[in-house]
This record gives sequence, C-alpha cells and structure tokens, in this order.
Amino acid sequence: MRWFAFGYGGFGQLGPGEELALTLPKPVQVIGANTDNKQIVKAVPSWSYTALVTDEGSLQLSGCIRGSPHQFVSFPGLDCHDVLPSEKYLIVLMKDRAECWDVTHLDCEGTLPEPMWKMALSDVGSTAFPLVAEGHVLPQPPFFRELTPTLQAKKMALGNEHAVLMTSDGKVLTWGAGRHGQLGHGDVEDVSEPRIVEALHGVTMSEVAAGGWHTASISESGDLYCWGWNESGQLGLPSKALQQERKTCTVDSTELSSSGVTSNEGPSGCQVEEDSDYIAIQSFPALIDLPQEPEAAKISCGSRHTAALTRCGELYTWGWGKYGQLGHGDAKTLDQPKRVEFFYQNKFCVKDVTCRHWNTYVTCVLEAK
Repeated sequence: MRWFAFGYGGFGQLGPGEELALTLPKPVQVIGANTDNKQIVKAVPSWSYTALVTDEGSLQLSGCIRGSPHQFVSFPGLDCHDVLPSEKYLIVLMKDRAECWDVTHLDCEGTLPEPMWKMALSDVGSTAFPLVAEGHVLPQPPFFRELTPTLQAKKMALGNEHAVLMTSDGKVLTWGAGRHGQLGHGDVEDVSEPRIVEALHGVTMSEVAAGGWHTASISESGDLYCWGWNESGQLGLPSKALQQERKTCTVDSTELSSSGVTSNEGPSGCQVEEDSDYIAIQSFPALIDLPQEPEAAKISCGSRHTAALTRCGELYTWGWGKYGQLGHGDAKTLDQPKRVEFFYQNKFCVKDVTCRHWNTYVTCVLEAK
C-alpha cells in the first residue's frame, strides 16, 4: 500500500522536507525512531498539520505543532484507531476511549498530554469518526453530542458549519447552517436537528461526504450527487469564477479578423466560448457525471474541492486547485470532474481518498501485471 499527498504544504503537513505547494503527488514518508517500517492506515489532515495512524496503533503528527511549523511528533503504542483534527483540538479514538488534546500545547517530544476531555467507550469495533457510541464527536466544545438511536447512523461527515449522516438503510440526513444550500433541502435555511434529504427519497446511498460548505453522496448503484456552494466549481457544475476566467480568453471577432486569425482560438490558445449559465448555489442534490467511468465508489470533500474514486480504482478531482490539491500537476481550478492521470499512467489502483481544507491524501496499490 502506498500513500500520496498533494496540496498546500507550507507547514510541512505533507511530510518532512516538502515544498510550499506540490504540483505533483508525492509519497508521504513516515520517519523517526518509533515509526520505521510502520504502515500508514489512515491520514487525516487539518489545515496546518496532518495526523497519521499506523497499523500498530501509533499516531504521528506532521506540520505545525504548538505554533512551530515543520514538526514531526510520534505517539507510539496508543492503540489509536482514528482521529479528528482541527487547528486547536485533536480528538483521538483509542481502544477503550476517546480523548481531546489541545494541539497548541502538545509536547513536541511526544509526551502524552493530559486530555482536556475524554469519554469511555466499551467497544470501538469498526467505529469511524465522527461517529461514536450513542452520538458523535466534534472538533470543538462540547466535543460530544448525542444522536437519537432510532436514526441507526452508519456513516457521518462534518462540514465547516453543517453535518451529513447516512443511516443503515441508506437514507441521508443533514443539519446545521444552510445558507449555501449545503443541506440539500431546496432552500438556504438553517436546520437544528437531523432532517431527511427528501430529494434523495427512494435512492439508497452507500457513501456521504461534507466539504467546507458543500455535500456529496454516492448511491448503491454508483451515482454521484453534489449540492451546496459552487463558488469554485466544487460541485462539478458551471461556476461563475471559471466563467469569468474564460471570458478573459475571449477575443473580439473584429480583432481576430484584423490579425488574420480565422479559427475559434485566441492568440494565447484560449478557446473562445459563448456565455453560459453558472450555478452559485445548488440547494437540491444534482446528479454529477464522471466523464470516463460512470460508477463512483468513494467520495471526499475539501474546503472547496472534491475527489471521487471509481469502482475500477481511478481518481477524479475538481473544484479549487490553487495549491495543487487536485493532483493534476498544476494550480488550475476546475468545474467538472477530471481524472488524475498520475495514478492511471503509473498503473496505480486507488483504494481510498481523503480530502480536507487544501489537501488530498490517496492510498493505492500497483495493479497486478
């Protein structure tokens, strides 16, 4: 299993020695006396650091720790199962408990901190954050909130101001702030308690994800749905920002004629396009097509970008790309899904993807010859 990371790396959160911004995916290297030869099983980035969980339960933090960038801290032997990081707090899931640590006061030598909050758990089993027994954790106080048992929660994701939950029978519920349409209820109103996304009624879901202010889900049949804020094309729908960029490439027809240019391309090679409608907010789930592979398997959302994994192991990304978080070898923003050719060309089968803020982490294996 190999890990790759791309996106903003100015604090060293993509691994020791990484540059400010990567334009190509590069392996995340796990180093240190307590971490040699350990297999990463989970990588969860916050904005300025990344939390890495290894197969034998160690936890490593790479990036800005206690206000200092380019730190690499190891906490071996925790029996760590999962993490939920934020800039101030780090929630850690262990075999029999969940704890909250204050990142701004962590010992960079790897001494275990005194938790500022903890919760006993009888059996974590296959529990994945933010879900825990009888509720879910949050990366800010009060750190835990109950969920009604009748919801039968199976998967859950947290956005900046909203939450999305999938039940054991494949229904999708959302709640929180709705001013960017991220709740999918057809309006921009806030909702205080979990509410079913009626537009998906009758469609059984298998995956859900939440970005900064947008949401995505995948049905059992592999259909991909997105809704919410589309400022950077993160929904895979036409965005105003990209339309304005395209307009700057439009060359006046009389100027083309006088310069002897007869094709529909300007002198810079930009395609001249007619004005088209754009979508700023999509308050209902919209069906999104992947150009070369129709069936999606997994979905993850960053602050303003989205990544989808297909059933055959290909990775597609779209949305805001200023820091290379889309993995296409450039810093372009896209309002439609595009396959990440790095993995396809190098014959990697992508197994999982995790996006947060301005970063993307991918785990993959070499395809069998």
